[in-house]
Amino acid sequence: MRILLVEDEPDLNGLIVRKLKLEQYTVDSCLNGLDGLEYLEMTYYDAVILDTMIPGVSGFELLKKIRSQGKKTPVLMMTSGGTAQVKGTDPEIWADEYLMKPFALHELLTKVRAMLRRYYGNISNIFEVGDLIVNCDARRVIRNQKIIPLSAKEFSILEYMIRNTGVVLSREKISRHIWNYDYDGESNMIDVYIRYLRKKIDEGQPVKLIHTVRGVGYVLRVRSILRE
Repeated sequence: MRILLVEDEPDLNGLIVRKLKLEQYTVDSCLNGLDGLEYLEMTYYDAVILDTMIPGVSGFELLKKIRSQGKKTPVLMMTSGGTAQVKGTDPEIWADEYLMKPFALHELLTKVRAMLRRYYGNISNIFEVGDLIVNCDARRVIRNQKIIPLSAKEFSILEYMIRNTGVVLSREKISRHIWNYDYDGESNMIDVYIRYLRKKIDEGQPVKLIHTVRGVGYVLRVRSILRE
């Protein structure tokens, strides 16, 4: 699962990132609200951890932005002023969990786990599209009952696509999600990796799963609805 952390204290930011990664979460982090906004616009996150007092755009404004877009993404707010600091500002804007500073890292982890469990239930990391099965925990890919070996980057791209089955993913989104930087329109790196994936996943198969949406990006689905 991918988590965004927005915390302006570099030392605390680094500690939280390391702790979450040890628990096998994928983490993007930044030190200010403006960068947080950019991450949220470019990438889908399973959960967000925000400090209320961050430069550029406050944690509350980030939360307001998330909710105003109709997103129900689980959000944990870290605050030094108590839950009332956030809850009392706008009854229509809410976080799923609140954590008072200072805190122990195990407290944060407990709240993150509880929040994800409430929102997603018993999370399964096994995805199926047609006869393609991707086990994200075991990092195993099977199609037509045959195991398909993938490189680390190939697997990361396929995992991102299968977690967003039916959603057209732009090259910019894939670049930000996998490499954490903006897509250079002159680069064909993403197209090259998609070509590798097609060779391994679709070649020789009667039903193609990886489709191109011209001028936009790529999508994983059983049938191609748009002209390619």
